Amino acid sequence: MVSLIELQDCGDHRLDVFAGLNETQLRRYYEPNGGLFIAESPNVVLRALAAGIEPVAALVDRREAEGEAGEVLEKLGDIPVFTGGSEDLRKLMNIPMTRGLLMCFRRPVLPDMQKITEGCRRIAVLENVMNPTNVGAIFRSAAALGMDAVLLNKGCSDPYYRRASRVAMGTTFQVPWTYVENDHYIDRIKELGFKTAAMALRRDTVSIRDPKLKAEERLAIVLGSEGDGLLDETIGSCDYTIKIPMAHGVDSLNVAACSALAFWELSSYKGMDDENP
Repeated sequence: MVSLIELQDCGDHRLDVFAGLNETQLRRYYEPNGGLFIAESPNVVLRALAAGIEPVAALVDRREAEGEAGEVLEKLGDIPVFTGGSEDLRKLMNIPMTRGLLMCFRRPVLPDMQKITEGCRRIAVLENVMNPTNVGAIFRSAAALGMDAVLLNKGCSDPYYRRASRVAMGTTFQVPWTYVENDHYIDRIKELGFKTAAMALRRDTVSIRDPKLKAEERLAIVLGSEGDGLLDETIGSCDYTIKIPMAHGVDSLNVAACSALAFWELSSYKGMDDENP
């Protein structure tokens, strides 16, 4: 049975990782040796634990400690687990807690690009996708629709940010990912044996339904920022430029919606219908 630590003072500095530090401060907590991140809700926490990520501390709503959140807590080792009433936690967090559970984890060391793309047939590449909600939604689509890995340039929002991992339903801990250097990263992806396909609003494009795209043995689907899309030099470096046909004069889709369509159309994964009837 997990031993719960009852909150006596919302100013307790042991709770700073949950409420006193912002995402950037958490990320730099042990600098230069990595940092921390917060995962929210039982499902997200379970996926982080299943991925072998090390938990540091937990914060649980007293009412939820005997329900689903309590079942998660039973899987923990000897870490501090703080609890309090809903109102106390709302005052501490300044926002409601999703399903009554927060957990602080140590950030794992990210693998290099070559290692996580070994054996991959389809990968997603994100350039300057700055909204954590979009990053989370893209990861969820990548997991559901057969992407083998995700690469992000340094201009993207952090997939371990609390909102990103929550929107992703914890798939940020299932789909292998890492960062790439901002300069010439398309060339590096090509050197690993991938053809590269830029999603962009250009006239000189191929249809996303073009059979030669799906026939590619290894394909990287490259998606750009919410406002400006991909950089011109990125598009120019890619082997293909893809445009999704639109109706009613609509010129573009949100990058997260675009990713889901592209992943579904271009995935090489064959087991989706069998696993999810």
